[in-house]
Amino acid sequence: MLENTFLPITKEECLSQGITQLDFVYVIGDAYVDHPSFGHAIISRVLQAHGYTVGIISQPDWKDDKSITILGKPRLAFLVSSGNMDSMVNHYFVSKKHRPNDAYTPGGEPYKRPDHATVVYSNLIRKVYKDIPIIIGGIEASLRRLAHYDYWSDSFKRSILLDSQADLISYGMGERSIVEIADALNSGIRVSDITFIRGTVFKTKHPEELCDPIMLPDYDSMKENKERYAESFGIQYRNTDAVKAGILVEKYQNNQYVVQNPPQPPLTTQEMDDIYDLPYMRTYHPSYEEKGGVPAIREIQFSLTSNRGCFGGCNFCALTFHQGRTIQTRSHESIIKEAEKIIKEPAFKGYIHDVGGPTANFRTPSCKEQLQRGVCTNRQCLVPSPCKNLNVDHSDYLSLLRKLRNLPGVKKVFIRSGIRFDYLIEDKDDSFFRELVQYHISGQLKVAPEHICDEVLKNMGKPSNDVYERFRKKYIKLNDEYGLNQYIVPYLMSSHPGSTLKEAVALAEYLRDLGYMPQQVQDFYPTPSTVSTVMYYTGLNPITLKPVYVCRNPHEKAMQRALIQYRNPQNRQLVEEALIKAGREDLIGFSKNCLIRPQNGKFEKRKTENSVKPQGRKKSPKKKTIRNIHKKK
Repeated sequence: MLENTFLPITKEECLSQGITQLDFVYVIGDAYVDHPSFGHAIISRVLQAHGYTVGIISQPDWKDDKSITILGKPRLAFLVSSGNMDSMVNHYFVSKKHRPNDAYTPGGEPYKRPDHATVVYSNLIRKVYKDIPIIIGGIEASLRRLAHYDYWSDSFKRSILLDSQADLISYGMGERSIVEIADALNSGIRVSDITFIRGTVFKTKHPEELCDPIMLPDYDSMKENKERYAESFGIQYRNTDAVKAGILVEKYQNNQYVVQNPPQPPLTTQEMDDIYDLPYMRTYHPSYEEKGGVPAIREIQFSLTSNRGCFGGCNFCALTFHQGRTIQTRSHESIIKEAEKIIKEPAFKGYIHDVGGPTANFRTPSCKEQLQRGVCTNRQCLVPSPCKNLNVDHSDYLSLLRKLRNLPGVKKVFIRSGIRFDYLIEDKDDSFFRELVQYHISGQLKVAPEHICDEVLKNMGKPSNDVYERFRKKYIKLNDEYGLNQYIVPYLMSSHPGSTLKEAVALAEYLRDLGYMPQQVQDFYPTPSTVSTVMYYTGLNPITLKPVYVCRNPHEKAMQRALIQYRNPQNRQLVEEALIKAGREDLIGFSKNCLIRPQNGKFEKRKTENSVKPQGRKKSPKKKTIRNIHKKK
C-alpha cells in the first residue's frame, strides 16, 4: 500500500521520504495539486504505483537556471508538462489580450508560467543538463506533436518535439505509455532507441527502418502551401484510432523525421478504476495555503470523473486527437468509492457538483463493433445524422446517478459536464431525460447548440438546428409536467469558419424571436489540432478539401459577436453597420421584428426577463421566464 502523502517538492521532503535521488523530476506549469483531475497528479501516482520515485517542480522561474535544479538530477528522466491547459490558452483571450488571472496558480496570480511553457521549460533543462532524457506530455505537447498552426503568432510551427529539444512525446492521456517509457529507461535502453511504444512521438534520421509508414507532406511544403497542410491534417484525423491508425512520418530539413506511433489502446474499466484508486491527497500542496490556495480546486473538489473519450465529433474540439473517440468508463463501484471519500471531507455540504467527463451522457461505446474494428474513418457517429449502428443507451449512467443520489449525506447530484442533446433526444426511453430534469439540474441546463444555421453547424460538426429544437421543446414539456421552472441556457459561438454576416444576422433573428440575449458569447478560438483551426488557417475543410469562408478581420468578428448581443446599447453602432453591410436594413426600424431603432430615433432596450439577468429565476406568473419565452417558438 502506497503511503498517503504529497510527492516531494524540495530536497528536504525527498530525504524525509527516504529518497536520495529521484527517478523522475516532473516540471509542471500548474501549481501542484494532488487530485485525479490534474494530469500531473495521475502520471506521478501511476509511476509511483509501478515502483518509481517522482518529485515535482511547479512553475519554476524560467529566467533562473537554478530553478530547475532544486531536486537534483533525476536517475531516469525529466518529465515536462505546461499544465492542465495549453499555456497560450491559459494566458490569452481569443482577442490575444492577457487574462487577468490564472486559476491553476496559487492565489490566482497570472504570469507564473511562460508562453509556450513546454518548450521553455524543456530548453531550460537541456541548457543545464545536456544529456538527460526529456519526456514531454500533457495537452500542450499532445496537440502540437506534429507541424501545426499557431494562432497567437499567426505562424506555421514545427513539431514541438523539435522546438523543445525533448527526446519523446507521450501524447494522449499517457498512463500506459509513461510506464512503458519508464520501464525501458530503467532496463538500460537509450532514449534514442525507444521507438517502439504506442502513444509516443520520436525523432529519427532513418525512416527506412519503419514498418509500413504513412508519409505526410514534408514541413517545408506545408509551410509554403496551405493546401498541403490541410491534406496532412486530413490524414492525421483518419489515424487517431488505436485499431486502425498507422505510423505517421513528417520530414524536416537536414534529413530529420518526426515519427508518430499509433495511439495506445483505450483503457479498460479495471485500468481506469486502478488509476482513480491511487492515494491522491485530493487537494493542493499545503505550501500554497498562505496565498489562499489554488482556485481551480473549487471546480473539481466535489466532482466525479466517470468517463473519457468522446464520439461527438465537434470540429472545434481537440478531444479526437487527445482522448480519442472511444468511450472509456470507470465502474460504479469505483465512482461510489470516490464519492464516499468526498462525503467525508469537512467542506462537503451535500452537493456532488458533477458526474461526467468530456460528454457526461456517454457511458457506452458508440457501436458494438467499435472495440474490435475501431471507429469509422469515413464518418462520424452523430453528425450529420446519427449512424444506423449507433448504440443509444442511458441506462448505465442513470443507474449510477440513482446510486449516488441515494448515498447517505448526499443532498443533490448535479450534472455540469456537457450533455450531448442530439444523443439524448435519440433515446427512445426517456427515463434519463426525465430524471435529469427532476434531479440533476441546478436551476439551469447549459447545452451547446453553438449556432442555428445548418451550413455553419455542418462546418462545426454539430447536428442541424431542428435537432436542438426537438430537444428544447421536450425539455420545456418535461419542466411543465413536473411543475419546475428551470432554464435552458444555450452556448453560442460567433465567427466560426463558414459563418458570414448573413448567418450572424439569422442567429440574431432567432434570438429575437426567443426573447433571449446571452450574457456571454464565445468567439471561435483557433487552438492546435482541431478541424476548425485548420479551416481557419487554410480556408479549406481538411476532411473534404472544399473551400470554407473564414472571418479573420477583427472588425467583422466584432460585428458578428455584437449581433448575438444586439440588445446591448454598447453594441448599437456595430449592429447597425453589420445590418447595412449584410443588406438587412429592414431590421432597423420601429416594428417588432426590428433589431434596433434608427440612429435618430430613441433606442430602447427590449425589457425581457432574460435581457437583464439570464440566470435569475422569477416565479411570479406575471413575469416572463426563459422557459415560457422558449415556448413561443
